[in-house]
Amino acid sequence: MEFIRRHIETRVLSLTGLAIGGVDYENPPGDPGLFGPESVCWCVHGDFTSMMVGGISALLLQALHPLALSGVWDHSNFREDLLGRLRRTGQFISATTFGSHADADRLIERVKRIHAGVSGTAPDGRPYAASDPDLLTWVHVAEVSSFLKSHLRYLNPDLPAAEQDRYYAEVALIAERLGAGDVPRSRAQIEAYLERTSPQLRSDERALEILQILRTAPAPSPLLRPFGALMLHAGVELLPEWAQEMLGLTLSESRRQLIRAGVRSTAPVVRWAVRSGSVHRARRRMGLPPR
Repeated sequence: MEFIRRHIETRVLSLTGLAIGGVDYENPPGDPGLFGPESVCWCVHGDFTSMMVGGISALLLQALHPLALSGVWDHSNFREDLLGRLRRTGQFISATTFGSHADADRLIERVKRIHAGVSGTAPDGRPYAASDPDLLTWVHVAEVSSFLKSHLRYLNPDLPAAEQDRYYAEVALIAERLGAGDVPRSRAQIEAYLERTSPQLRSDERALEILQILRTAPAPSPLLRPFGALMLHAGVELLPEWAQEMLGLTLSESRRQLIRAGVRSTAPVVRWAVRSGSVHRARRRMGLPPR
């Protein structure tokens, strides 16, 4: 069984920012990082399966904003290296959540430098810049609302409302340090923001191509091929219904339930197998027992 566990763990971690290296989650001892183990974000961001589902959903949701999409489309090689893009994004989230103060600060400054060089003109003629406070807020909200929604669906549906609000208040720190403006800090503020922003969203051929890229992306190993397909289906199913409609997607209730059952049967296996992810290493840094 240990051989099987290690095999699964190796394949799963190959999808994460740990495959890149460069962040030492086990040092320096006792450094709580930006949030510490008592934070809600350590709980929400510490589950691989729900974060993978939430991350895919967030990527599709972010693509519905024409200016945010233009920045990625014009300045990223994600079409040729989707896995690399996902790993880099995963590393940033993990390092700012579980890393030491120094590593979290270093990655925030690195992303700010990258953003400073990303600007251009969208197909509709509007200028865009990755450092635009409004665009940074959109990317942040699409991301963290998807993470929390996935956490509630696939790990802890009983997370108290006050803890959900605390999660949004915690992670607002990262968005603000990147330069985002008027960052929502509660469920009510997130809902109001999405309602306010929805008229700016639209689906075009580029957004549909991102969906197709996700559908056809090669798996790093045969073991991960069915897992990846399930994660994509679950990410699509997690989207708000209005976002699914914008992407031309319809899911029957029976299909929705089948997808959710698939994730709920797969997630415990991944949780059993993965014992050296970012959160596990961070807990060792803090002298805490395994979860």
